[in-house]
Amino acid sequence: MRQHVDLLITHAQQLCTIPPHAGGPQRGHALGDLGLIEDGALAIQDGLVRAVGPTDSIIAAYSGEDVIDASGRLVTPGLVDPHTHLVWAGDRAEEFERRIKGVTYQQIMAEGGGINRTVQATRQASLDELVTSGLQRLDLALQHGTTTVEIKTGYGLSTAEEIKMLSAIALLDAEHPIRIIPTFLGAHAVPPEFAGRSDAYVDLIIKEMLPAAAAWKAEHWPGVMFCDVFCEEGAFTLEQTRRILEAALQAGLKLKIHVDEFVALGGTRLGVELGVTSLDHLDVTPDEEIALLGASQTVAVALPTTPFGLGSSHYPPVHKLLDAGAILALATDCNPGPAWTENLQFVLALATRYHRLTQAQALVACTLNAAWALALGNQVGSLEPGRAADVIIWRTGDYRELGYHFGINLVEQVIIAGRPVYTTPD
Repeated sequence: MRQHVDLLITHAQQLCTIPPHAGGPQRGHALGDLGLIEDGALAIQDGLVRAVGPTDSIIAAYSGEDVIDASGRLVTPGLVDPHTHLVWAGDRAEEFERRIKGVTYQQIMAEGGGINRTVQATRQASLDELVTSGLQRLDLALQHGTTTVEIKTGYGLSTAEEIKMLSAIALLDAEHPIRIIPTFLGAHAVPPEFAGRSDAYVDLIIKEMLPAAAAWKAEHWPGVMFCDVFCEEGAFTLEQTRRILEAALQAGLKLKIHVDEFVALGGTRLGVELGVTSLDHLDVTPDEEIALLGASQTVAVALPTTPFGLGSSHYPPVHKLLDAGAILALATDCNPGPAWTENLQFVLALATRYHRLTQAQALVACTLNAAWALALGNQVGSLEPGRAADVIIWRTGDYRELGYHFGINLVEQVIIAGRPVYTTPD
């Protein structure tokens, strides 16, 4: 007798399950195992994948309350975006125009622009305004296949304003179907009122802002929450980064670090030492620190949109990372500066061209491995039984079209926790 389930997805031309390796992420040059099943099917119950396999075997064992015929279509896990700054107010179009004319990102930051310009606009915005613009960006992410997203604070840079940003993230999570993971990034930049007094601002983060963020989490957020630091010349030193992250651990937060975007300060070595969940950017990471990262459980998150947005030809050395056996993930870095995109399909396109990843490698880096960059690898990013039924049905039958056919939206339907939440209009 067949078991009855909530939803069956049948006859996928290609079904990519993205299997974990030894229960974990896909490491090094093993990256790219799609677990591909031709004429594949999924059985979904209570928001989880119940079974996966060839269509004939699945429909012989299961009947569905609802059935989606995915004939001629590619089916994959939902995309996971493990690094975004998706909540902000204002824009930096004028700065983009200046960068086109040759002014560098660092010069703009030194003049008080860049992050601090967005801080000024975000401080002036109401909570409702942040939520409204955040919902618009989440809608775009969803429409392009993202089902889980990390969102950082970091445009408040005071205790009250950082809590306002966390509150906006919580409201977005309540109102939008995308699964959201918050990150406290009070150490994104030194705010103008602390110019020349960065150590005093670090003291404020440790003594006031982190305790307030931890108290907010205890009251409002039962799930995973991170603390991040921008460890970079002109932002926070290596020692300041260590102080903040050690305090964050004491406050019960998981850890991430922005490292090696412009100048290598030793942040990768520090991150491996502290066992951070991910190290993000890695554009100029030294070879010896790549070796340390490759031997660790920390995920390396490459952000190809950032050098693209800056007009740079220098991209993170992902093949050195793979040679070292690292866990590679990809993300949008969605932000109002050099990387305003909500579209992980565009990241796939960049990664295949500038990182020279295959479509299979890039897809795993945007699903299973990206989930591990959020400490969610046992829950999302794969269509193995027991994981969340976050599913994309694509308007193609061949995974190799992802990244190859760019500049359009290839998503046909998005399903989160077993529930269809978006269908692209015909």
